[in-house]
Amino acid sequence: MQKRQLVMAVTALAITALVPFAAHAQADYPNKPVKIIVPFPAGGTSDLMGRIIAEELGKQLKQPFIVDNKGGAGGAIGADQAAKSPADGYTLVLSGIGSNAVIHGFQSPKPNYKESDFAHISQLAAGPNVLVVNPEFPAKTFKEFVAYVKANPGKVNYGQVPASSGHLTTEYLKQVANLDIVGIPYKGGGPAMTDVLANQISGMFTNQDAALPHVKAGKLRALVVTSTARNPLYPDVPTVSESGYPGFSAVSWTGLSAPKGTPKAILDKLEAAMVKAFNEPAARAKLESTGFVVVASKSADYTKFVAEEGARWAEVIKKGGLKPE
Repeated sequence: MQKRQLVMAVTALAITALVPFAAHAQADYPNKPVKIIVPFPAGGTSDLMGRIIAEELGKQLKQPFIVDNKGGAGGAIGADQAAKSPADGYTLVLSGIGSNAVIHGFQSPKPNYKESDFAHISQLAAGPNVLVVNPEFPAKTFKEFVAYVKANPGKVNYGQVPASSGHLTTEYLKQVANLDIVGIPYKGGGPAMTDVLANQISGMFTNQDAALPHVKAGKLRALVVTSTARNPLYPDVPTVSESGYPGFSAVSWTGLSAPKGTPKAILDKLEAAMVKAFNEPAARAKLESTGFVVVASKSADYTKFVAEEGARWAEVIKKGGLKPE
């Protein structure tokens, strides 16, 4: 009995002794390099976002933030690795519409992680999808596009990358506007864009940054954007919401998240650094130059937003009977 009491006393003493060390480690955070998993290959928009976050947080918190690209399965591989990483603040993840909302709406296959496996820190930015068509397409405006499609059901095609934000946006529009258009599957946005430029397919929804150079060059016509407000780099392009479908919103978004269980003191420090960094003009300009709208939200707002997006796209997927491939 005395031996058991001695063991319990020693254990309690050890735990008590560790508490100040844990508190100090959190207060001293970060005291070594921090890894940000970007669950997509290098070179794309997500990679760019991750590197901008890494650069700005490095300035704010005086430690290197290093991007680690872990692409595959629509972001699921990298996100799963992040979810299973130690919750100590030294492994973070670039979260986004694909890996943290859309993927959970499909019934099969389910990813190996749940959305509840993350603590969301801050939404960085959002950008609309843009409906672009080849200049030879008969419709010159979005309203003309809708009228043309309704007059030619099943005859207009579009490029879709299965389970991408552009694909889901098109399905959402088909549902609310009762349109009959035919999706042509592609393995990536680049090949689909090439075929729109070559007039092999009529058009597609794509991210605003991918479409911008071609629109500026007159090689594509932008008909509509899917944010609730017009985009600064597409000032003359109307929104779907103002074109007869109030409340329509479909944006691509990214933010910073951490494994569930990461100490609150660390999450608070990262949140404050994100908000401060991306409210500074130079950092905002990097994103706004390609049509992204900087959000730099608080953790509670981002957490609520992610949940709303997950519910929205799950409904679209269910209603459309969509498959991830």
